[in-house]
Amino acid sequence: MYLTIDEIADYLSMDESRVKALVLQGRIRSIHDGEQFLINKEQFTTHFEQVEKYKQMIQEYWNEPLLEDIDVKDED
Repeated sequence: MYLTIDEIADYLSMDESRVKALVLQGRIRSIHDGEQFLINKEQFTTHFEQVEKYKQMIQEYWNEPLLEDIDVKDED
C-alpha cells in the first residue's frame, strides 16, 4: 500500500519535514507521480520487527540476576 508523506509521518510518529528530508536523501524509498511522493508502507515492517527484537533483548538483559561478586566477602 502506498501512502503520502504526511500519512507516513503519522504512521511513523515523525515530523512531516523529517520524512520529506529522508525521502529526498534517498534513505526512504519512494516514487514520485509528478505531484507527490508515494511511499510503500511495507518497507517499514522489518524496521518495526527489529525494534521489537531490540526491546525484548534489552528487557532480558535487565531481568538477568546479578552474579555475586567474590570480592564482596572480605576475610581480613
